[in-house]
Amino acid sequence: MNVFVLNTGRCGSTTFIMACRHITNFTCAHESRTALLGEDRFDYPENHIEADNRLSWLLGRLDKIYGDNAVYVHLKRNEHDTARSYVKRFSSGIMRAYRKGGILMGLQGENDPLAVALDYCFTVNSNIELFLKDKTHKMEINLESIDQDFTAFWKFIGAEGEMTAALAEFDTHYHASKVSQSSKKENLLTRIYLKLKRVFIKLPRFIRDA
Repeated sequence: MNVFVLNTGRCGSTTFIMACRHITNFTCAHESRTALLGEDRFDYPENHIEADNRLSWLLGRLDKIYGDNAVYVHLKRNEHDTARSYVKRFSSGIMRAYRKGGILMGLQGENDPLAVALDYCFTVNSNIELFLKDKTHKMEINLESIDQDFTAFWKFIGAEGEMTAALAEFDTHYHASKVSQSSKKENLLTRIYLKLKRVFIKLPRFIRDA
């Protein structure tokens, strides 16, 4: 049976798959078919564990192909911690796609980046929760209690291998947020612009129109 690890991203999904590599009776991968179209997008091998945050936007198609014949994991992290991690990547990846006309249309520039990131997290987690509503083989795993939850997951799917080595993977932070100098500069300029804009709006009209 296949296992799908549904998540927002920035919640430990890469580390989760690194841990799953110590399972001998399943294959596993992280975002392995994101560049494919049609049926190929969902053509995962049998007894495979896949973590892919973009599946949260493809749940209808996932349901048509796998339905209730798969194990679904909702991997979660405190939404504020997840959102703060996304703020560090506000100008790239899924965050850029979400706020730059991909999902949100006409978003005003003065919106707080943290509020936008939280909106993204709430949307994705809500999509996953609705999808899982009628699923039989499902479980929730929280990053904050990962040792306990991953052990339960191991037993839930009947995993075989080196569980001690798997749990040790969670002591390593893979894909930790790193902000480039250009991104830092862009974020700083954005904050300065928004602050000046708010100050300008609060000025008396006769000064603004001078």
